[in-house]
Amino acid sequence: MIKQKQFWHGWKYDYSVHEKKAGELLCSGFSGLNEYMNCLFKSCPDKYFLEGPRSSKLRFQMPNLDIRRHNDHDISLLTSYGLGINAERFSSEHLKVQMFMLENDRHTVAIEVPVWLLPEETDRFSHLFREEKPLTGHIDLLRIEGNKIWVWDYKPNADREKYAATQTYFYALMLSKRAGIPIENFMCGWFDSANAFVFKPETKQLKEFI
Repeated sequence: MIKQKQFWHGWKYDYSVHEKKAGELLCSGFSGLNEYMNCLFKSCPDKYFLEGPRSSKLRFQMPNLDIRRHNDHDISLLTSYGLGINAERFSSEHLKVQMFMLENDRHTVAIEVPVWLLPEETDRFSHLFREEKPLTGHIDLLRIEGNKIWVWDYKPNADREKYAATQTYFYALMLSKRAGIPIENFMCGWFDSANAFVFKPETKQLKEFI
């Protein structure tokens, strides 16, 4: 039911896919995402993740994102359950939350999804990242809900985050490129057990920013 592969990308990442949910939720319109996730079990350009910039380390803000805060989002409730139920099962808060949702949430299809963006895939790459090597990252949670692909990042102190919007925007952009699905089919967010912050990524936001 849950297929896993461990990547060593400067740190251990347990890429995991709930095959049954992925097959059911991605069959209409998002087959490119399912194909991409399946391909990762066979081939992943590991060297990209050891050399270039990482989305989680980006330290600039995109001021033109319409970010909305929710203090009653279901993902925060699920986070509380995960932290409690998996309290003794995993050592890290991330895994407690991620595995609970992968196993129990009907919308969550994958965790720790590797993604990358090549310099030629976006304008002014070197200006943005001060690098010529691919941008990389690992998406904490992928959910399918409301006919959208939701890119989520767990942040234990979500309301204090300065750069989580930038991080998740580029996660969505990277996955859009890898799966061949327009970014307008995505939603982004970061969360903890109390708050969730969400926004809709669009191509024009990056064009306006750069």
